[in-house]
Amino acid sequence: MRALRVVGLHEDGESIVCEDPARRERFLLPADERLRAAARGDVTRLGQIEIELESQMRPREIQSRIRAGESVEQVATTAGVPVQRVERFAYPVLLERSRTAELAQRAHPVREDGPDVQTLGEVVAHSFGVLGQDYGQAGWDSWRGEDGKWVVCLHWKAGRSDNRAHWSFAPGAHGGTVAALDELAEDLLNPHANRAPRTLRSIGQAEQEPDAEQPMLDYGTAGGAVASGGTVIEAPIPEPEEDDTTELPQVPTEDTGADRQPSQAPPPRPAKGKKNHPVVPAWEDVLLGVRSQRG
Repeated sequence: MRALRVVGLHEDGESIVCEDPARRERFLLPADERLRAAARGDVTRLGQIEIELESQMRPREIQSRIRAGESVEQVATTAGVPVQRVERFAYPVLLERSRTAELAQRAHPVREDGPDVQTLGEVVAHSFGVLGQDYGQAGWDSWRGEDGKWVVCLHWKAGRSDNRAHWSFAPGAHGGTVAALDELAEDLLNPHANRAPRTLRSIGQAEQEPDAEQPMLDYGTAGGAVASGGTVIEAPIPEPEEDDTTELPQVPTEDTGADRQPSQAPPPRPAKGKKNHPVVPAWEDVLLGVRSQRG
């Protein structure tokens, strides 16, 4: 066993720098509770610390958390242990997650008519080109969900927004299949799909069915145009009054005597014609067959 000598405190303030006098190699020693207990010679406290660390989170639990999507830093913070301790057990699981993300990119998206011919990676790369995004800046990740199925995530930045799309990955023959789990994932699978706009109504608009029929006009009724569904009121048509027009007597072709009397009283004389129009003879002149001197 080689002996090391203490050089000093590291610039981070949390580690002690040690050096091998023979080889001039330097080492970092975490200045944690165990080092302080060892410096005091407190063997009991050292044993208690080891039991607490083991009871807080065992290696299998660390790997389960990493496989479920947590990062090494998150697990270390939760367990209250150094990151280096978590990394020892997390490394194999991190490789598994990275490998699964690569396999998912070779899977085929599920469409309405079945799996797509293209792979997920090809479809997403094409969608990024259509949307004007840089596919080279996007990153893939995966983890196992609570139901035991793998979830694949694509994360990228657009402006100031951090976007994430998720698919469910089912390994299988010919690369397996993937299905979208959110709207961003669906948009990447269908970049040309247009969403139907919502219909806006005014506040005072009455509630009615959108396909409600408008009232039609019925022109087949005797009363004229009537709104369909309305009540037609039939009014009696007045009969024409009896014609009481007096028959005009025939104008005699020969002079009749002055003793001939009209059968009826003559109607009022018509108004005098306008200037430059012929004068209409008087009624008595017609009956008597004479021509009065007017004009």
